[in-house]
Amino acid sequence: MQTSTTDSDTDDTQELVLLTESPYDTPNPSKALQDPEGLSAIGGDLSTTRLIHLYSKGFFPWFSDPDPILWWHPRQRCVLKPADFHLSKSLKKALKKIDQTASKHEQWFFSINQDFSAVINHCAGLRVNKEGTWISKDIKTAYQKLHKLGYAHSIEIWQNETLIGGFYGIAMGNMFFGESMFSLVPNASKVALKLFCELAQNCHIELIDCQVESKHLLSLGAKLIEREVFSKQLEQLIPATTTNPALIQLGQKTQKQRI
Repeated sequence: MQTSTTDSDTDDTQELVLLTESPYDTPNPSKALQDPEGLSAIGGDLSTTRLIHLYSKGFFPWFSDPDPILWWHPRQRCVLKPADFHLSKSLKKALKKIDQTASKHEQWFFSINQDFSAVINHCAGLRVNKEGTWISKDIKTAYQKLHKLGYAHSIEIWQNETLIGGFYGIAMGNMFFGESMFSLVPNASKVALKLFCELAQNCHIELIDCQVESKHLLSLGAKLIEREVFSKQLEQLIPATTTNPALIQLGQKTQKQRI
């Protein structure tokens, strides 16, 4: 079931698809609404099967309770190639300071999948304080299930034994879909992304989806690409909706590493 509108200037058909019970419903991303931009579908559920399927096609859920589930596929996608990560002068200075204080009382550590629950809870909590959160209880439950299946991962930065920053997302094929990041200490999430980009080649991750542009992400080397280009890249980078074994193994073997 779907509703359609026609843009008078471009004569492009826009469709807002109402998802059925089938987890394999797939809206046509080229027909996403222009206002709000990128909205493609409504409804369905957050089952692991549906999430894995729709992520592989470039859709992501973004909504706030008590609204229904909304699925998005923006016309322009913000993405980051790991090799293109930009080490700014300010971040280089911050890393130097971290190194200089490493022998003192403020040692920083990096880890993968050591505390997924804490990372997603921090991401949700910070957004509640700022603008309200889309990381609802149902979202947390859904991504916890994906984490247990080996699809969702957390990247963490610690100051001694305290979690101070990081991010989480979904790894599938040679893609990583970033969901949300947080910093309790300046530059913590930037350091997390830098170190993750350095590990990406070993994990065969060729592209990081940042979803929607921000000055913060663009300053780190992310760029915008058109929806059609992004969709074609997904077809190449996700030949099958499988987990990323290298990233799973790295998370299992690697404890906290000194930065």
